[in-house]
Amino acid sequence: MLEMFPEWFQILFGSMLPWIEARYMIVIAIKTLGWTWWEAFPITVLGNMLPIPFILLFFNLVEKFLRNYKFWAKIMDWLFDKTRKRADNKIRRYEYIGLLLFVALPLPFTGAWTGALIAYLFDLKFSKSLITIFIGVLIATIIMVLLTLTGQYIWFTING
Repeated sequence: MLEMFPEWFQILFGSMLPWIEARYMIVIAIKTLGWTWWEAFPITVLGNMLPIPFILLFFNLVEKFLRNYKFWAKIMDWLFDKTRKRADNKIRRYEYIGLLLFVALPLPFTGAWTGALIAYLFDLKFSKSLITIFIGVLIATIIMVLLTLTGQYIWFTING
């Protein structure tokens, strides 16, 4: 579906998606699209960060609107409960360092979107949260670049 758009836009758009983000899109850009990591890195980080200020600033309005509907209220309760349980000890104890670690570790259900939701749920300051999430995205993307390049090196070393 996105094939009709230039590759840079596909990378940017894919990085905006909460289940892909920069951490996985950088791998797709390198392995599938044949981009170098230094070409893909700024686009994936930018794409990952574009929605974050809006989530931090306006999620309260989205929550208020969705809570008017029973179906969405149940989903939000589930999502908020799950997020609080996963992050509660880390955020209450370490605040922004905990948020940084949560975003920086490239594991499922962590990342910038979840980090922004955590910042919202724990009422963390906008500017500090935005900077912390940005640094976390940089770290997670660097980790994925290193893992991808190491995997490629091992593959080519073994297989010639």
